[in-house]
Amino acid sequence: MQYQNAVDSAEVEARPLVVDLDGTLINTDLLLETALAFLARYPLKAYKLILWAVAGKQVLKHQIAQHIEVDAATLPYNANVMSFVESSAGTRKIYLSSASNEKYVKQVYDHVGLFDGYMGSDEKTNNSKDKKISRLANEFSAMDFDYIGNSRDDLVIWRSAKMALAVNANSGVRSALLKIKSDAAFLDSDRKPTTGWKPYAKMMRPHQWAKNALIFVPLAMSHSFRLDAFVLACCAFASFSLCASSVYILNDLLDITSDRLHPTKRSRPFAAGTVPVMHGAAASAGLLAAAFLIALVLPPMFLRALGLYYAMTNAYSFFLKRKLVIDVVTLAGLYATRLLAGAYALSIPISEWLLAFAMFIFLSLALIKRHSEMAMRLDAGLADPTNRGYRVTDLPSLIALAAAAGYSAVIVFSLYIANPVITTLYHHPDRLYLACPLLLYWISRAVMLSQRREMHDDPVVFALRDRNSLITLALIAAVGLVAL
Repeated sequence: MQYQNAVDSAEVEARPLVVDLDGTLINTDLLLETALAFLARYPLKAYKLILWAVAGKQVLKHQIAQHIEVDAATLPYNANVMSFVESSAGTRKIYLSSASNEKYVKQVYDHVGLFDGYMGSDEKTNNSKDKKISRLANEFSAMDFDYIGNSRDDLVIWRSAKMALAVNANSGVRSALLKIKSDAAFLDSDRKPTTGWKPYAKMMRPHQWAKNALIFVPLAMSHSFRLDAFVLACCAFASFSLCASSVYILNDLLDITSDRLHPTKRSRPFAAGTVPVMHGAAASAGLLAAAFLIALVLPPMFLRALGLYYAMTNAYSFFLKRKLVIDVVTLAGLYATRLLAGAYALSIPISEWLLAFAMFIFLSLALIKRHSEMAMRLDAGLADPTNRGYRVTDLPSLIALAAAAGYSAVIVFSLYIANPVITTLYHHPDRLYLACPLLLYWISRAVMLSQRREMHDDPVVFALRDRNSLITLALIAAVGLVAL
């Protein structure tokens, strides 16, 4: 039944409407969001969350609210529920009642401006289930109200309400609700993408898996093209890709608040509310487990490289991404770790020349990435980011450092060609010098495109989508072949 069929009478319009917050008015869970925000800001104080939870859910919510702010204007509001509230405003009393801390509930109450009152949890009372119905009973002595909710916790409220309306309720909640309220109404969800696989695929960022193609570089550089070696490299690629997705999800969960303020990142599934935060946490753990299970079929050194990668990415997510310059050096190190992992998967030695080249070239790409992000903020008129160590005034320095690091990589490559040991791998090593102008062209062009605000993605992902970059890569590969 649609709600329009349930609210056409004067009797219904005379009853107050009570609206739940988490999962109903907004497409997210404030407790989970703010707990993650606390972890992101105070990772060394994670133990406090456990202590507060032991003291009681209301204490946990209260303490988090003392440390973490929420911008009510950027929360992902459910369009259907907002439309329902707007259409009811002026004809009936509307109250916001939530288990979230009253500080956050009041902020939403003030921002929306359509409610006649609000109720939330405080330091002593968790405004959920029986506590919520008790407060509603005190407010409405005859229990004469309509209620919009979404979860199993709302069943006790729906049982006492005159009219039960549900939004985003899963099949189990719908079935249980219809048993106690056969005339319950179900508002169509405005989160249509959540019913499919697309937002879940998007949260994994499969396009970023292209970076893990670096795992195949040691195989190519070894000039060994055995099928068994290729299969091992594919397993390593799959393991790293699943691990990377686990980290991307965790990073997005920690960055929900800042992503909502970003001109493009606000469309990410958690920031936009198209994937529940709890689903993201479960997916991150599941993908990580799958990655390490695949790693068990590979040599032990690969497992160590994967563990190092995961530790570095978490250190980056919790600490290092906020540190000036350290963040881009860490990103360059993560790229080099992929090369090491590829070598370990095949149990072959890796050239120190390759590692040195990788550190410089990937430092250049990390600096270009940071320059593009800051340039976007400058053009959008946004303030300096709170979760990064850079300012919009750093743009000239970032682009200069990116060019310097890129050209240094070409110097390392040219010195490698001059090394006598190269004659064991190539019959015509001098021909490799032809790759130097190609590398200089690509690096210079990437720097220029970032300066022109035309580098809209991660430089590695951009290179794999850009025609000129692919042509350049093909020419460099051809140079390597004619040098054999």
